[in-house]
Amino acid sequence: MNDDDKSNEVEDEQNDAAVGVGVRYSVIVISTLVITVLAIAGANYLNRPVEIFTAPKPVSLPTFREELMEELPNIPFKDVTQESGITFRHVNGARGEKLLPETMGGGCAFLDYNADGHQDILLVNSKPWKIDVASPNASSLSLFENDGAGQFRDVTELAGLGATFYGQGCAVGDYDNDGDADLFISCVSEAESDNTQGPNKLYRNDGGKFIDITAEAGVAGNSGDWGSSCGWFDYDNDADLDLWVCNYVAWSREYDLAQNFRLTGGERAYGRPQAFGGLYPHLYRNDGEGKFTEVSKNAGIRVSAATTGTPQAKSLGLTFHDFDNDGNMDVLIANDTVQNNLFRNLGDGTFQEMAAIAGIAYDADGNARGAMGIDVACSRDDSRCACVAIGNFANEMTGFYVSAPGSLSFSDQAVANGLGPSTRLFLSFGVFFFDADLDGWDDIFHANGHLEQDISKVQSSQTYEQSPQLFWNAGPEAATEFVALPPTSTSGDFAAPMVGRGAAYADIDGDGDLDILIASVGAPCRLLRNEQQIENHWIRFRLTGNTTTTNRDAIGARVILKTNSGREVVKIVNPTRSYLSQMELPVTFGLGREESVESIDILWPDGSKQSITPAAVNQTYEAKQES
Repeated sequence: MNDDDKSNEVEDEQNDAAVGVGVRYSVIVISTLVITVLAIAGANYLNRPVEIFTAPKPVSLPTFREELMEELPNIPFKDVTQESGITFRHVNGARGEKLLPETMGGGCAFLDYNADGHQDILLVNSKPWKIDVASPNASSLSLFENDGAGQFRDVTELAGLGATFYGQGCAVGDYDNDGDADLFISCVSEAESDNTQGPNKLYRNDGGKFIDITAEAGVAGNSGDWGSSCGWFDYDNDADLDLWVCNYVAWSREYDLAQNFRLTGGERAYGRPQAFGGLYPHLYRNDGEGKFTEVSKNAGIRVSAATTGTPQAKSLGLTFHDFDNDGNMDVLIANDTVQNNLFRNLGDGTFQEMAAIAGIAYDADGNARGAMGIDVACSRDDSRCACVAIGNFANEMTGFYVSAPGSLSFSDQAVANGLGPSTRLFLSFGVFFFDADLDGWDDIFHANGHLEQDISKVQSSQTYEQSPQLFWNAGPEAATEFVALPPTSTSGDFAAPMVGRGAAYADIDGDGDLDILIASVGAPCRLLRNEQQIENHWIRFRLTGNTTTTNRDAIGARVILKTNSGREVVKIVNPTRSYLSQMELPVTFGLGREESVESIDILWPDGSKQSITPAAVNQTYEAKQES
């Protein structure tokens, strides 16, 4: 190798080294740039708006079953809200910040507050937020007295119910067995820093005047509670009513605003429940003399998430039923985006949670749904079956769980019975069973309405205001058990879209058929009078317990009617159903064309049985328990 070759070799080595350094430098620069870009992207991802409502994939609806060949019944309802004197408008404090409680409220109740035998109306209100103290929109509960013919007058101030708070649901029950209907109101805590106790209210009814005894009774709840559905029942069978209060999610204004919930497209949205922690329910044991003890921990109803140990429940719907016929009222709860709860009453002051074992915790695919309203009835030909209807979120059909006769084993039959396909696209809150046409078979009502005013911008299949639905029970011989009645059968008044929330039924005018009250959110309610003229017969019973072994309201009593055709129909006294709402206490049996009944038996909560012989149909009977 000559000197020139050596010189060239050294130069090549120097060039290679320079290239290597350059390559390494470039790799470092590029890697740094990549890491920086990824870091920025990651930060942007972590701080991205949470999209609440996105355009979903096309929903694959179940195949509709063959429609009935017979003619559908005509069950028209007339909107009599204004003409009957109901002037209520719900106030939710919404001003564009999209705070979750603003879209969840709207409870209502039928009750006989003055013990005159007529069903009065209670509507639960919310209020402007504390930050809006200068707001002119004053609000309170509203109580309307019924004259017996379906005309109402506002007696809110006269009855002592003019207080303002952020109310949600209500429970009606004579907890002191004095003959007056007392009131519990579940509420939202507005701030955790300004209260040492919870937000809920208890009013004792003293002859038509309500007295706030929340503090002395000990039922206000905890600071930070968000009370939802609530109800009175006698869980320990000691002849006085105890109180169950569901809670929704752990919420505060500051946390809600910090989450930056967004609709697809950038607009602020109401938050999804997955972003909030759960809350335990409260069970208050009635100790007498207006005092209660919170016993939820000892009763075994504080269910925690297996992975975090935090409260599991995000509860919205509540009802009571003795599913296993052991004389103890069990508790069924509809939870939002987490499993439902079924608490079996063991009769010793404790409960066993067994929803998953019973097959009622999830949908048929094992998924939790956005469950709201709930009810249970014996709507089948076999009175030993328990049928549970649970209203769910949009694009999730209503659940219809049916137990095997006399068992705690459920299966969801919503597709098979025709209910599921017709509910899939609706967002259902208030749900209840009732016999709308008095033919002897329980129909199903749905109050519907979305959370978001602008939902149609991101989901073309959805609207904010949605029509209520009435599903006619065609009976066990029909190809389709439940048929969604069209507006031609229920009237335009019934089908008019609204933002439905709580819902309840009662006979407001004494004609035997059941009328409907629908609460809304940030809007007026709607009172619908049942104007069916099918001329089916009916019979009603108002029960009174002896107060020694049974609570005066007879909550938990079973009324067993046997028709002349041999069919046995069972109704249970339980006003706590639907969503944030309460039904009337009297029970109504539709009889169809039957002009008499074979027998009526009452199984009281204390286990005693009493038979009565009604003189005629189309009447309401008082049934008092024998001492």
